[in-house]
Amino acid sequence: MHTWKDVLERLARGNPMPPARVERSPAQWRELLPPDVFHVTREAGTERAFSSPMCSLFEPGRYGCACCGAPLFDAGSKFESHSGWPSFTAPLADAAVAYRMDESHGMRRVEITCNACDGHLGHVFPDGPPPTGLRFCVNALSLRKLGG
Repeated sequence: MHTWKDVLERLARGNPMPPARVERSPAQWRELLPPDVFHVTREAGTERAFSSPMCSLFEPGRYGCACCGAPLFDAGSKFESHSGWPSFTAPLADAAVAYRMDESHGMRRVEITCNACDGHLGHVFPDGPPPTGLRFCVNALSLRKLGG
């Protein structure tokens, strides 16, 4: 189970290797992904807050990367954060998500990416509920529901 201390440690020491890597050029990703998904995942864009019904979707299942399909989160760790984006308390597996320092837009935040393909997911914050105290704030466009 990740904690904020684990996140900061990964920023300092590096992320674990994923079980598998998916490598494609920007041109290949552009051909495979809808423009809005490409913008969010490959150009670190952000969708409008409250723009997706996924924010209020709380049915069992797993969520994977919209780019490569790698499993990222389980619905059991999803919670209503009232932030406007789907939020989770933990990734599905230790090496599912990578952490990077993001100093864009005049802020210091921790970016989260798919560890398999480097697709931008969103950010993680230390203001989530127990048991981790983390809020993985994820763009709905970067996720796809994988099922039960």
